[in-house]
Amino acid sequence: MMKRIPIALYFLLAGLCAAAQPKKLDIVFIGNSITQGGGLQHPLEEAPPVKAWEWLKRAMPGSNIQYSNQGVSGSTTVDFLPATNKLFNNVVKAADAFKADKDATLVFSMVLGTNDSAIEGPNGSPVSPEQYRLNVKAILDQLLSSYPGCIIILHHPTWYSPNTHNGARYLAEGLARLQSYFPVLDAIVAGYRSTHPGQVYTGYTGGFSYFKKHPELFIQENGRSGVFQLHPNAKGAAELGVFWAQAIKKVVGRLK
Repeated sequence: MMKRIPIALYFLLAGLCAAAQPKKLDIVFIGNSITQGGGLQHPLEEAPPVKAWEWLKRAMPGSNIQYSNQGVSGSTTVDFLPATNKLFNNVVKAADAFKADKDATLVFSMVLGTNDSAIEGPNGSPVSPEQYRLNVKAILDQLLSSYPGCIIILHHPTWYSPNTHNGARYLAEGLARLQSYFPVLDAIVAGYRSTHPGQVYTGYTGGFSYFKKHPELFIQENGRSGVFQLHPNAKGAAELGVFWAQAIKKVVGRLK
């Protein structure tokens, strides 16, 4: 028979759990069309960052959580390079809007790689694993320099069907290249453990295997090589957002 926890102990444990999580959390989501909510009827209500925010508000009662969705359709790591003065500038504007709040924990939640993996079409594609590493490092180095004390969470990109071919050409070659980025992301996180301990983390890594098993979670898109799956539908976006949120909560729960 299970023993009941004394009421006093219950409230003590609840208080400790609440104390372990930040009271204020500002999240900047960096990504491509999947982050932006591409293909959804109501992206401002259905995109993964929205669903992540909604889940976090429920899971972290008492915390003040704000977010900014900096997902841009078609974007690659090349587009977000600080040196290009393109999409990274918008990330800076979003982060600066939160920067004044010294009591908040600033989190960057990043998922890039889908468009990098394409055979042709998106800017810079195909991006080799080594160039992908250099690009991600350049983005992260600038974020860590500009926002000391920030937290960066790198999620693995999700699966797409091997016949994906719209304005850009992905296909099986792109899908294989996408998977070659996963160990690169993990190695990047490991490398920061000594230079920036407690700041760069691996986030949700199950998006490839999970969504591969659930094609019903995608918008069925007509392409040049048949009907393909690339962008999550409303249900898929909601699930992806929750997966990201769970990873974010796990990371911020470690913070002292």
